[in-house]
Amino acid sequence: MSVIPLVFTSGWASGINAYAVVLLLGLFGATGVSDEVPAALQRTDVLIVAGVLFLCEVVADKIPYVDSVWDTAHTVIRPVAGAVIAALLAGESGSLPELAAGAIGGSTALMSHLVKAGTRMAVNTSPEPFSNIGMSIVEDLGVAGVVTFAIFNPVAAAVIAGVLLVLGIVLVVFLTSRIRRFLRRRAQRREEKRLAGTGGPLPPG
Repeated sequence: MSVIPLVFTSGWASGINAYAVVLLLGLFGATGVSDEVPAALQRTDVLIVAGVLFLCEVVADKIPYVDSVWDTAHTVIRPVAGAVIAALLAGESGSLPELAAGAIGGSTALMSHLVKAGTRMAVNTSPEPFSNIGMSIVEDLGVAGVVTFAIFNPVAAAVIAGVLLVLGIVLVVFLTSRIRRFLRRRAQRREEKRLAGTGGPLPPG
């Protein structure tokens, strides 16, 4: 069977939480749940590092504004992780050139990452932290559920991931005004800190 559905799904999930994807796939391979997981993802050191970084993301992802800083720092990391995971999966199956798999996984991860980052910017326009916590939990559960489902039914999981990606893009477009508001607030905060540091007057309000 072609590995394309699993590559696409892992790319989508990597754009949301790459460390969770590495951890889940590695554990599925190490425990014998799936024989399609590359040996590189099953290594103990890889699992430990992925586990630690996953815990860091669990915390950072639930704190308003910190989550957006975290997302910004992972704008390169998540697509690269998606491409690497996809290439490893393709190399293990031999049914798809690794370069093509990397392109699919990386581009899909980039799109889902932009959807996540954009959605979080919109959520951060709300002053309370509960929406961030709720979004983070939904994302974590979604990644875990879809990746797990992909191990047993990759085609159906890829369809679900595709639908979620499209819905996410539509949502970000709908929330564009709130995202712009978030960016204006962040720019204002930076200006206030800069003026405070130089002893200059703070803007009114």
